[in-house]
Order: sequence, then structure tokens, then C-alpha cells
Amino acid sequence: MTADPFASWLRTDTHRLRTLDPDDPDDSDLEPLLEIIGDARVVAIGESMHRVHEFLALRHRLFRFLVRRAGFTALVMESGQPEGLRVDRWLRDGGAGLRDVLTRGITYRFGACEELLDQVTWMREQNVRGIPVRFAGMDVPDSAASALPGVLVALELLDEADPAYASHVRAAVVPLFDYLPADRSGLAQAAPAIQAYLALSPEQRNEIAAALGDVAARLRALRPDLIARLGGGRPATRRVDDALHAAESARAGDDFLRAMTSGPVRTWPPANIRDAWMADSVERMLRDEPRILVAAANGHVQRTPFSAPPYVPDAMTTLGGHLTERFGSDYVAIGTAFGGGDAWLHRPDPSDAPGHSRPFVQPIGPLLADGVDGAFARAEIGDFVVDLRRATPAAADALDRMTGLQNGDVLQPLAVREAFDAIAFIRTVSPWHTWLDEYGVDARATT
Repeated sequence: MTADPFASWLRTDTHRLRTLDPDDPDDSDLEPLLEIIGDARVVAIGESMHRVHEFLALRHRLFRFLVRRAGFTALVMESGQPEGLRVDRWLRDGGAGLRDVLTRGITYRFGACEELLDQVTWMREQNVRGIPVRFAGMDVPDSAASALPGVLVALELLDEADPAYASHVRAAVVPLFDYLPADRSGLAQAAPAIQAYLALSPEQRNEIAAALGDVAARLRALRPDLIARLGGGRPATRRVDDALHAAESARAGDDFLRAMTSGPVRTWPPANIRDAWMADSVERMLRDEPRILVAAANGHVQRTPFSAPPYVPDAMTTLGGHLTERFGSDYVAIGTAFGGGDAWLHRPDPSDAPGHSRPFVQPIGPLLADGVDGAFARAEIGDFVVDLRRATPAAADALDRMTGLQNGDVLQPLAVREAFDAIAFIRTVSPWHTWLDEYGVDARATT
């Protein structure tokens, strides 16, 4: 029988992961990652599916290793930038109510799990020990459903440093968001919020856009004065810049929503406003931090344009595409793949109120024969990381004939060697350890 050159390459060149447990003290199996990432200042770890225990555990373990061994100082997540400031403050100052911090500080409900609680707790412990480790969201606000959180964060600064203008914002800008649904507690709350925005008249949407532009422009113009009013120095500068970035995130979030209004009549290809904004956020973080780990979906961190027919038929520039253009080899993208398991999903029940959706667990169907996941699974190696740049000619040819990576039962088309520098493969995945109940809500969290 002729040996499969692809499987032979995998068995020879893969770096096997001994464990995914972040608390395991032996991280010698991660040492080969230092060669994979080299001197890159930005390393991204993707997720082929969100809300997967093993991907979250791998991210946590990888981040600990990079902090200890490679001088990384920040975790930047696919989550709202204004909301993430709450998490970063908790890392510095501590306090009670970490679950509430995660609920309010991490969007898309990604914070509602033990895995994030454990990771943020570890990050706080490092700060207590005098090892500064930061958290940042890089996404538009409010799970991409509204600009309001960016305005509210900016107001926290304006109340102190520019109170007359703060009064104007409270009276004239905040009420523009009264269209948002009163109930924002559901797992799918973004859907009715976006629908409510789309139902606004063009005049109302223009008024919101103009108001958000005014807030951001004023903060930028007054930046030196605002820093001086807060006493100057590094703490004041950080506060002003965080508020300015929040105001700009509000404008980016509104741009993202406004682009949706042209959907029914658009005759031109779409633009990925959200990923461009995330790249801006990463670039901003690099002004303060020497090396950062970016955590987001595979479809964001990949270098190549993203498409997912029939839902996203037009290929769009990704976060990874922007970071590659801006930073070149200073950006390393690690995708994830899996060999099977169970997915945590949700869908609304007919009796549910708008914005509410009920979780369920579903086995992932058979892996597609021509996808990367299936090919890696057939090698029967277990959990591993492989540097795609080191593929032999025969293995590279085999990889180039594969049609993409799976997201659950769905194949996302891509050329894997162009999209990623490396792949982390997890043999079996399982649902995250969430505290959301059978109705998709956390009754103990502050709403």
C-alpha cells in the first residue's frame, strides 16, 4: 500500500498538544509555537465555531504561554470596544461582581461562561503580581446592533471634563436611541434592535449619524484640553483616548448599520466596515502594547477575503486582510479546525418574545470529505498545531485541493495556505460551560 504523503507530512511535522488545560503547569508542548510566531507583534487565534469549550481553553492556555514566554501583554477580542473598557478596569482595580463585568463588558454574550471567567481571573492575578496584562474589545458596540454604548462611555468622560457639552449630549443625542427595544436581555437581542434601526426614516438615521460625528469630532479637537482638565499625565491621556475611541466606535457601528439600509437596492459589492474598524482597534492597541493576541472567528482573522455562500456571496476584506496589509510578517494568523463533536446552538421558540432564543446542543454532522477538517481527522493524530508554511510539495498540493474549513456542518470556502500561517486542530469539540439557562438568559445577571 502506498503511503499517503499528506498524512505522512502531518505525522512528521505536527506539534502535538499534550493538553488543553490552561492550569497544567507543563507547557513544553507549546514551545514550537515560538518558532511559528517568530517576532510577530500581532498573533491571531481563530475559532471555526463560537461557544466551544476546547477553543476557549486553547486560547486561554496559549495566552498564558505567550505572556510568560514571549512578552505578550494584551488579549484583544471580537467584542465591543466601549464595553471592553469595563473588563480592562476590573483587571487593574479588581472588585466584586466579575460575572456582571463579563455580562456588561463582553458583547455577543461571549462572556457568559466559566472559560472566560477563569481567563479574566488569571489576568487579574497577573496584574496583582505586578505583571500588567490588558483586555480590549476591538469590535463595534452593542453586538453590532447600535452605537449607544460608545456614546455612553464618552459621556463618562464628558461629565467630568466637558460638563456643558455632556448636558447637550444627554438632552439631544442619547434620546435618539429611544427606538431601541426595551427588552435587551435575550440571547438574540441584536436582531430586533437592528430591525428597529432599519425601520427608522432616512431623516432619523441621518440625525443619528450627524450627532455621532459631532461627538467624535469634538473629542478629537479638544483632546489636549481634556487631558489637561483631568490633570495631565498617562492616566488622563488613557482616559481621554479611551473615550475618543469609544466615540469613534459609535460612529463605526452606525456606519455598519447604515450600510444595511442599501441592501435591498444596492447594485455595488458590499464593504466590510466592521472588520476595517476591528483592524483600526488592533492598530491603536499596538501604540501601547508590544505584542498582543487577537481572538476572533476564523472568518475574521484569515488573511484572504471571506465569503460564505449563500449568506455572504460576495468575498469581503477581513480583519486579517487589513492586518496583513498594514503589518506584513508582523501578523501571524492561526486558524482552528476540528474532527467532530457537539455544537451549542440556539433558535427562537414560537412562544418567545422578540430577541429571545433557546439554546440546544446538536451533534456535528459528518465531516466533508474534501475539507481541511476531514483530512486532518483522517490522519488520526489527536490534537495538534501544524505550520502550513512548512508543508512538503506533496502536502502543499493536497492542501491546495481542499475546499475550505468547516463551521459546524457548513463548509466555509477558502484556500487554507493563503488564509492561515498555521492550524490548530482539535479532535473533538464540546459546548462551552455557560451559565445561560434553557431560555438563553442569566437570571442572576444585571440586565
